[in-house]
Amino acid sequence: MAYNERTGTAAGGAGIVGKGSATADGPGPNIMAADTLEGNTVYSSDDQDVGKIKDIMLDVSSGRIAYAVLSSGGFLGMGDKLLAIPWSALTLDTDRKAFILSVPADVVKNAPGFDKDHWPSFADASWATSLHSHYGLEPYWTGEGERAVIDQPVVDRPKSAFSEGL
Repeated sequence: MAYNERTGTAAGGAGIVGKGSATADGPGPNIMAADTLEGNTVYSSDDQDVGKIKDIMLDVSSGRIAYAVLSSGGFLGMGDKLLAIPWSALTLDTDRKAFILSVPADVVKNAPGFDKDHWPSFADASWATSLHSHYGLEPYWTGEGERAVIDQPVVDRPKSAFSEGL
C-alpha cells in the first residue's frame, strides 16, 4: 500500500496528530465509528473554523472513506452550505477533537458546494476529479498501490453445520 508523507498514513487516508488514544474517546483514533466523528469542528490550515462534519461518505465498492461532508455557514442547520471534502485532505487532531483541513479558509469558501436537497453524484468521475483538483489532491482511486478489482468466478463457501442449519 502506498504511503502519504504529508499525512503520515496510507495513501488516501486521513492523517492523525495529537496524543492519540490518550486523548481520544473510545477505541480511537485509528479505528472509530463514523458517527463519533460527525459534528467535529473542521479548521482550515490557517486555523479558521470552516464548519462541522455532517456525514462521512463511503465508497462501498472499494471499502474506503471517500469524502467528509462539511456543513459550513448557516445557523442551527438553516442556510448552511454543504461541501464534499476529500478524506485525504483531513487530519484528525485528537488533542483538539477536531479535523484540520490541508487548505486555507479561502479555498473552502470558494469550493463548490450543494444544499441538503440537491446532492451531487459522488460517483461521477468528472465531478470527483474536479473536486480533488480544487483541494490540490489526486483522486483517491488513482493512488499507487491501489487494489485492482478483478472479475473472478464466485467460489462456493465451505459448508458447515451452522450454514446447513444443523
